[in-house]
Amino acid sequence: MTQRWFATTSLIALLTACGGGSGGDNPAQSNVPPPTLTPAADVSINAPERFASGDGIALWAQVDGSSNRRFNWQQLSGPAVNIANPQSALAAFAIAESGSYRFAVSIDGQQAEISFDTSSDDDQISSFSDQTVVSGGRVSLRAEALDAVAEVFPDNLRWQQLSGPSISDVGNQTPQLYTFTAPQVSQDTELRFRLTGNVDGSAGEDIISVWVTADPAPITDAFFDQPLARVSPYRADSPWAAGLMNCVYNTQFSQPCAVTQLPLIGQRSSDPSIDEILDRLLVSHPWMGQQFETLLRNYDPFGDFRRLLASVTAVVISADVRPSFYWVVTGAIYLDPETLWQYPWQQRTINEDPDFRSGFGNQLQFLIPWRYVQGNSYASLYYPPGVKLERPWSQIEPEIASLLYHELAHANDFFPRSSHSSISADTLLDEYFARVNDAGLPSDQLTASYGLNSSTMAGLAQVSFRGQTASDTQKALTASQVANAFFNDRASDYYAYSTVREDLAMLFEEIMMQRRYGIYRDVAVTTPRSDNDSEDLIVAQGQRGRVGDATIKPRVQLVLNQLLPEVANLSNQLPAPQPMATGVDWFEAINLPTSTAPLLAPQPRLQQRSPLQGRDHFGPRHQHRQQ
Repeated sequence: MTQRWFATTSLIALLTACGGGSGGDNPAQSNVPPPTLTPAADVSINAPERFASGDGIALWAQVDGSSNRRFNWQQLSGPAVNIANPQSALAAFAIAESGSYRFAVSIDGQQAEISFDTSSDDDQISSFSDQTVVSGGRVSLRAEALDAVAEVFPDNLRWQQLSGPSISDVGNQTPQLYTFTAPQVSQDTELRFRLTGNVDGSAGEDIISVWVTADPAPITDAFFDQPLARVSPYRADSPWAAGLMNCVYNTQFSQPCAVTQLPLIGQRSSDPSIDEILDRLLVSHPWMGQQFETLLRNYDPFGDFRRLLASVTAVVISADVRPSFYWVVTGAIYLDPETLWQYPWQQRTINEDPDFRSGFGNQLQFLIPWRYVQGNSYASLYYPPGVKLERPWSQIEPEIASLLYHELAHANDFFPRSSHSSISADTLLDEYFARVNDAGLPSDQLTASYGLNSSTMAGLAQVSFRGQTASDTQKALTASQVANAFFNDRASDYYAYSTVREDLAMLFEEIMMQRRYGIYRDVAVTTPRSDNDSEDLIVAQGQRGRVGDATIKPRVQLVLNQLLPEVANLSNQLPAPQPMATGVDWFEAINLPTSTAPLLAPQPRLQQRSPLQGRDHFGPRHQHRQQ
């Protein structure tokens, strides 16, 4: 049963709370003191039953138009909780234990406080999905697991909208996940949902509150023509705050900003400091910025990311970015925070809409899976959403490192550091066109000197990654035929055939992961998924460390010379690829003679958690936007 209370003031401030404990239909009044405001104002409160441990709580501070307000939530007393976004109008958190709690919110200098008590009741039905979303934005609600590792969920899970404007595009393919498009609203509006289920034969429920904010609709011909999550500079006092807000991630601009308004980081400092980079960071939740700062300060031992970030104008990390991408129009990289979360409360803030390309190529008779390994173990593990497991940095590091090497390869392809001092066009887009029409980008030079040759693979890539309809000839290709075409060419990965830009990025990503972290990339051509074990993901041909193939090494050398000349000698240290066993399933084929290639610096052994599965990939690396 959810408990709710209301407060009204002359500031039009409203604080509400939602939880998911047990109780009757007519909750008793509890002795909850009223919030205090500065300046003082008349307040009336109707406070129902006390909250229970295990509940998800949402405190909402509403003013007349939240989009132009600054919020800051703080916990003043009680057992410590983690507020998902203390800079949002809504403070969402989980109550782990019973006790007395007290919170304060600052709204543009106006202060309010609220206190409440919790009981020890818990019916184990919980979602922890309370959130804010912009009008027309995508929402995902998820039921929490009862058993973290085994992914055991309550029985008979059902979702029901209780109040608010009707929602659209509802997705509920699995009982645990409920997605939809928020309605268009003219003022901030609450939607309420009930999640019901059974645990050991006993019924329970949770009530989830989703607050839809009335943000401006995208302007005509906006670069971003769909609603976006609210973002703000990680550092409020950044000297680039105005440029970040106006030029990178909003629905109100349709022309590229001038270079003078938001230049590449490297145009102001050829060897940027971490602080200079953090001044260019936009986030939807403060924890995302904190994790990115931790990465730069503690997990960039070679300074690669700091150097490569010189070629971007900004870094955007937002709950609704999926998949990650680089865009030359803004000069920014956009990162999916799935690679950065460490604690379950952080994971819960990430929107779970699937990658739009997940269904491409379903009619083809093969798959080309890939994974990163260290020795014969997975370099990273799959942490299912909703399972409430902490992820150590040893698991975060390979995920975010491979992502950054890939996206920053794009940025340094378009604007390598050697070009920063000569940028003279009004916008980066104009500069890009001038460079392409002149000597071309490093990826163009790669294609000109060591281009890919297989027309078969190029055509298949348009089906798998661009959504083209497969021809009858393509549908008839077997895994063995595709393996012959792929491994007799010089691409390091299937995704390299999607564009010449991805060809370069895949090479750079793999070489840097291998030589910096001792993490190798497996790639294979297999049969498609099947209910028959003897036909499911059977390897036709595969390799570990394909980037070390003799036909690929010259390509690697060209890419390193252009993107990160400090490490150009890495291509000379590449061991030859190891063949994978054929005729066995993909998962069994992970066991190969361990490579003894030396690391350039000692790295800690990755911690493995045996109950979790390794992270396998069956699709593209990341999206890449370009003109």
